[in-house]
Amino acid sequence: MTRVLHALAFSIMLAATAAAVEPPVVAVIDFDYFDTSGEPRDQTAEHARRLGDFMSALRRDLAALGGYRVVSVTCDDAPCVIGRTPPGDLFAAARKAGARFILYGGVHKMSTLVQWAKTQLVDVENNRLVDDRWMSFRGDDDESWRRAEGYLAKRLAATPLTSK
Repeated sequence: MTRVLHALAFSIMLAATAAAVEPPVVAVIDFDYFDTSGEPRDQTAEHARRLGDFMSALRRDLAALGGYRVVSVTCDDAPCVIGRTPPGDLFAAARKAGARFILYGGVHKMSTLVQWAKTQLVDVENNRLVDDRWMSFRGDDDESWRRAEGYLAKRLAATPLTSK
């Protein structure tokens, strides 16, 4: 009987420990991109590629640096886009994917050398803004985008989240 009680207590302890180390689950929505720099050359394709690379790297780095479990979301009017999908629908899609948090934002190129990024991280379970940040970055080439993504990933990874 004592062995059975010890085994039961040990099993409960293991289950509690496993639950305690589950990483926070976050849905990362593709960011919007706006270019109001007025540059004469059409850079739409370059910006779309860079933003795609940025988003892939951000998802990868949040999982690696922040210990998050990053999930994909689908919306009825796929893809889920912050500028076109109502926030309630985005939050519902995140919940359906098992996410406790949703990260969304956008990048705005305001001049040849200056871009701004705005991100918000929301706890969709409690409908609470967890993190709201602005950052700027100089340049519009692959390296400047990589530096900006790395900086953002490190800052977001340092944001304290819990899965409680």
